[in-house]
Amino acid sequence: MISPKCFTNTKIFQAFNSNISRSTSLSMMDLLMFRDIIFYEDRNFQGRSYECMSDCSDMSSYLSRCHSCRVESGCFMVYDRPNYMGNQYFMRRGEYADYMSMFGWSGGIRSCRMIPMYRGQFRMRIYERENFEGQMYEMMDDCDNIMDRYRMNNCMSCNVMDGHWLMYEQPHYRGRMMYMRPGEYRSFRDMGFSGMRFMSMRRIMDMC
Repeated sequence: MISPKCFTNTKIFQAFNSNISRSTSLSMMDLLMFRDIIFYEDRNFQGRSYECMSDCSDMSSYLSRCHSCRVESGCFMVYDRPNYMGNQYFMRRGEYADYMSMFGWSGGIRSCRMIPMYRGQFRMRIYERENFEGQMYEMMDDCDNIMDRYRMNNCMSCNVMDGHWLMYEQPHYRGRMMYMRPGEYRSFRDMGFSGMRFMSMRRIMDMC
């Protein structure tokens, strides 16, 4: 039997050994793709809790409030409004005993989205204006300042062709952020980001 020291998450270790005993075909990669986050009503992991292993569009069905959380494995994007709207924050494996103070949020987490593990190429086209108009540049790696690299002072739409990305309102990956999955995003304004410019972009490559 493999030692628990090989795993950062007890549930993954238990699933792996259970799988061996059943002689099934679950691979190590399947186990590494395991995602798990636990939300708590109060700070410091107190009060009622809700464990989530996938997307959740409205946490009010499970908790009336959320003031702390623990990411057991994987990476998640959390939102301060239902249906993946409002302010967003990227969470990797770790403990967040008082995330509201850390993020500067006045409200708690209301929805969350699981970020799948991805190991392929990354490719995204960014556009100066809405509906894929204006200057266009294709990116395959991180960019800490689109003004310095492309002489582009705004990004209002994009087409994510490969990979998962984070976009930031300030250079050097600072300020508010937005999670981008593969797909077409014709208008950031229509997505609720009116008046917000995105000035840096980063690939999500965390093993978490």
